Amino acid sequence: MSEERRFVPLNIAILTVSDSRTEATDTSGKTLHQRLSAAGHRAAEKAIVVDDIYAIRAVVSRWIADAEVQAVIATGGTGLTGRDGTPEAVEVLLDKRIEGFGELFRMLSYEEINTSTMQSRALAGVANGTFIFCLPGSSGACRTAWDRLIVHQLDYRTRPCNLVELMPRLTER
Repeated sequence: MSEERRFVPLNIAILTVSDSRTEATDTSGKTLHQRLSAAGHRAAEKAIVVDDIYAIRAVVSRWIADAEVQAVIATGGTGLTGRDGTPEAVEVLLDKRIEGFGELFRMLSYEEINTSTMQSRALAGVANGTFIFCLPGSSGACRTAWDRLIVHQLDYRTRPCNLVELMPRLTER
């Protein structure tokens, strides 16, 4: 962390993918909202959609087209069941994948849930200059991803490098 740099607050949209959660029962979305707010970022918008690739894709597409949204964090739909479609919904929208995110998430998650972490298809990437993170639907997974990975990479003060300092160059051609 570099004290020479000032914090840059981002507008982050939160998407909960679930067939059963409501605003009242969405603990994962609330966990992410609390953590990003505590870090100094702003919640650009928060939504809950059913686990349907087209519903997911519609919301994420709207956010990546919005110049005011710098990052999207989706929780849920990253498992292996027939209804889990978040990776399929998001992957086609990505300009670039951030391969290391899923690898690191599963490594860290292994410390907490052992081999069950191999069922996670957590992923991240960039679309139209917007960072996108797709996390499992548990609040524990959201805490792990935010506290150990995302919060540091979405902080301009993190050294030797972070995702925020790349933002001006994400849409270069």
